[in-house]
Amino acid sequence: MDYEAIIGLEVHVQLKTQTKLFCGCTVEYGADPNSRVCPVCLGLPGALPSPNKQAIILTIQTGLMLGSEISPRGKFDRKNYFYPDMPKNYQISQYDQPLCKGGYIQLYPLAFPKDAQKDPQAQIRKKIRIVRVHLEEDVGKSFHFEENSGIDFNRAGTPLMEIVSEADIRSPEEAFAYLSALRQILRYGNVSDCDMEKGQLRCDVNVSVKPVGEEKWGTKCEIKNLNSISAVRKALKYEIQRQIQVLSMGNKIEQETLRWDDQRGQTILMRTKEYAHDYRYFPDPDLLTVVTEGELIEEAKKRIPELPEQKKQRLCETYGLSEYQSSVLAADPQLADYFEKAAKSASNKVAVANFLINDYLALVSDFETAIPLPAEYFSELSNLVDQGQVHMKQAKEMVKVMVSEKKRPSVIVQEQGLGQITSVDMLEALCKEAIDANPKSVSDYRAGKVAALNALKGYVMKKTKGKANPQIIHDLLEKKLREIT
Repeated sequence: MDYEAIIGLEVHVQLKTQTKLFCGCTVEYGADPNSRVCPVCLGLPGALPSPNKQAIILTIQTGLMLGSEISPRGKFDRKNYFYPDMPKNYQISQYDQPLCKGGYIQLYPLAFPKDAQKDPQAQIRKKIRIVRVHLEEDVGKSFHFEENSGIDFNRAGTPLMEIVSEADIRSPEEAFAYLSALRQILRYGNVSDCDMEKGQLRCDVNVSVKPVGEEKWGTKCEIKNLNSISAVRKALKYEIQRQIQVLSMGNKIEQETLRWDDQRGQTILMRTKEYAHDYRYFPDPDLLTVVTEGELIEEAKKRIPELPEQKKQRLCETYGLSEYQSSVLAADPQLADYFEKAAKSASNKVAVANFLINDYLALVSDFETAIPLPAEYFSELSNLVDQGQVHMKQAKEMVKVMVSEKKRPSVIVQEQGLGQITSVDMLEALCKEAIDANPKSVSDYRAGKVAALNALKGYVMKKTKGKANPQIIHDLLEKKLREIT
């Protein structure tokens, strides 16, 4: 029997604010444990919360970027549960009146894992619907040592936005693409840095399986706190197969909360699943309803930048790039801006894009953390090729020197003597020499073997140590061979 997966994601995003959601404590990753706390985020008696306006605006902005409906009223609720890293024994969240409802994320080929980008599912450009976007506070962080455990409450109270998808996802690869596309939008909007290593983007996965064609969904399991996009894919692959195996043996799936053990490569039971009523949600009596209409929405609208899909289209139309080129550049807003600076003074914009995508990105593991070269280096390199001063093979080698030695192209040409030979008289003499020295290649060419011309070109290039202008010698050889025939 064939089965299909039903997947929904709950993505938790730490918002890019200077202070916490309900107090004035600074948000600072890596600070000394429990050094960024106060009576409010520690839940001490009598301490009253005061909402962070910037966090509310960023959440509304996210909703607008995702095409959500912004609720005219938003309400904060208490989600009651006991856990060591929750100092108040309840979390301030939003239950029945979130700030944003609906919206969608559109998948695109380059958002998929590299080994799945050419699969049919990656070409569909499927839309994954959003259920809601709401605002809540983050919890503290537990640390476990050999003899004891400790809790750092610096993270407690940090603004956390939760984006809940509909169960529209049907494979681990689609889940990967959804998270990649969502992270790209959030980074574009400067809502969050989405650094998963710092816990700024975390994901809970709900997954069930059912026989293909059956309408009734299976029993879902939740995998908590996945901290990388690749971990989401691996965890889903394992869990889907586990559930299929359980059902194939005639057993039932129990609704459980699981965690992913990356070292073992399997999901581990944490607890049986709680339901909403277990949390005893009720409105927080210390917080007023948030009225979003007017000032808050207008401020959120002002923050919305050119979004990835809009940027891709503009790069294609303005610079004549292919869809692939524009997609690669638009994947990172900093890279796209860098390209536009470089293209500004380049005669060949497409060549600049190719140097960045095919050569530069292959040399730097991460564009964001790499020491950037001045953007005009790439426009200068493109212009040198366009003017015939260096050929493309030389230019590609020059990119390596530009990265390793931080030198501009014109300096590299001068130091290494890379300038092309463009003197027609000199090259004409070498072409005649090539024809005289290679009678078989001449005979093959006259017999219709056009590829024989490459042997003659190779002779000239060898004589000039690769400095001859390829187009000039191509034209000269063709002319001389026509004269012979």
